[in-house]
Amino acid sequence: MTNVKSVLLVGVGGQGTILMSKVLTRGLIAAGYDVKMSEVHGMAQRGGSVSTQVRYGEKVHSPLFGRGAADVLVSLERMEAVRWADYLKPDGIAIVNDYKILPMTVASGAAAYPDGTVEAMQKTFKTVAFDAAALAEEAGNGRTMNIVLFGALIRALGLEDIDWKAILRESVPEKFIEANLKAFELGMNEVKL
Repeated sequence: MTNVKSVLLVGVGGQGTILMSKVLTRGLIAAGYDVKMSEVHGMAQRGGSVSTQVRYGEKVHSPLFGRGAADVLVSLERMEAVRWADYLKPDGIAIVNDYKILPMTVASGAAAYPDGTVEAMQKTFKTVAFDAAALAEEAGNGRTMNIVLFGALIRALGLEDIDWKAILRESVPEKFIEANLKAFELGMNEVKL
């Protein structure tokens, strides 16, 4: 089924990975796609890994896909990109937030945060890496990093014709709408394919 696209969204608990997947799913359904979504929270509330898989197309039979099947990987944190890289197709696109969240072992001094994670991704995959935190601040709310990356995802998938602004207005609290709309635009501008 070649018309089905697979998207993997990964991050650390509290970064908004699940909100991204829900906004993506809402917009795709509104545009008439068959969509399936799966989410894994794990130890998300304790800063653990969070992943969601979204598949869309004319007809999707399962929300899950395995290694080597993702058309796009969006990572809200640098190390999570490497942790999930084997899910990308060889010609897939990685969108990486050049941002570190120190795991407990690193924060306690028991381990070191690995250097060169983004560079490793760039050697293997088409990788778009940028500081979504800085763009979120520019948008007026540092917590909109996920929507900055969401904008980059939409541009990478070529789905700009969907009314994402309307979907965002339905998906975020009213007092945060303007910052999220600006974050979305800033993220879209980061991808030039």
